[in-house]
Order: sequence, then C-alpha cells, then structure tokens
Amino acid sequence: MNFSRLEKNLTDNIKEAQLKLGFDNRPMSLNYMQTSLDHLLGCPCNRQALDGFADFVSSRLGGISYRKIKDGVCITVPEEGTGYVNNLDEGYGFLTELVEKVRSHGISLEEVIAVFRKYSDNVVTADGNGEDFDLLVYFADQSPDEYLYCLTAEPCMDGGCHVIYHRFIREDYEDIGL
Repeated sequence: MNFSRLEKNLTDNIKEAQLKLGFDNRPMSLNYMQTSLDHLLGCPCNRQALDGFADFVSSRLGGISYRKIKDGVCITVPEEGTGYVNNLDEGYGFLTELVEKVRSHGISLEEVIAVFRKYSDNVVTADGNGEDFDLLVYFADQSPDEYLYCLTAEPCMDGGCHVIYHRFIREDYEDIGL
C-alpha cells in the first residue's frame, strides 16, 4: 500500500482549498471516489487499508476519520491536521502562484502556462477535447507535482477571460477518458 501517495494527495487538496478559501482552523472533509483511493493506494481500498492509513498519518494529521459515502469515502482531517497543512510551505510555490494567477480576471491561457514554465522546462501542453476543457497541461517529470491540469478559458462580460482549472491524478484522468 502506498500511504505516502494518499497522504500527499490529501495534503495537496487541503492546501489548495486553504489557498483558495483561507485557513480557518477547522476540520476539513474531502470526498474520494473508490477508484481514486484504489489508484492512490495502489491496491483495493478497504477498511483495513484506511485504518492503516489513519495510523500512518496520525503524527502529522491527527486522528483522521472516514466514512463510506455512495461511491467512495469521506475522509475528515481534524483541526490539528489542517493546521499542520497550513504551516507547510515548502513545495507549494507553484500551486500558490497558480491559484493567485487564476484568481485574476482578464488573463489568458498563455499567462497561466507561463506559471507552469516558471517552475519547469518539462511542461507538456495538449489541446483539450473542446467540450470539457481547452488545454491539458502537466509536468512531464512530475516535478513540482504529478497532477494533470485541465484549463478552460471562460469569457468575461468585460471582453477578457477568466481561466479555471481542474486537476487530476493521471489514473483518474485516464478513467474519465477526457
């Protein structure tokens, strides 16, 4: 089981939410699809795996809890854990700049891609499927992160555009078939 990969994904998602919404020193619950958990753990996710994961992260994230939801699991990280993540800065420079960039209106896809290129010479871009997103962007060497970003330029009323993104682990992106 790859508890480290699930922990990294969980902390990345919490950090992203904190960058977007701010930190309020409260617990945070995140819903994971069963297939995503299977991918992140590298094996079928079951109660035994989740109990092992909870033990693995307890010294950093505190006493996490989880519960079954329709197609997956809801993982709740207590205040202790969200505080720990809030204090993590190393390795989050790219994500911090990306969130700040897309927060702006009147930006272009090229300006967003420039943030990726600031952090790596190994940026891959590919046209989107035209319906769901405009551009796929990721780091070929998975540094500074392993995610695939689907970017969409949405028109603004003032004539400019607003760029949004959705990010996926590779396996989930491939499962969706975008």
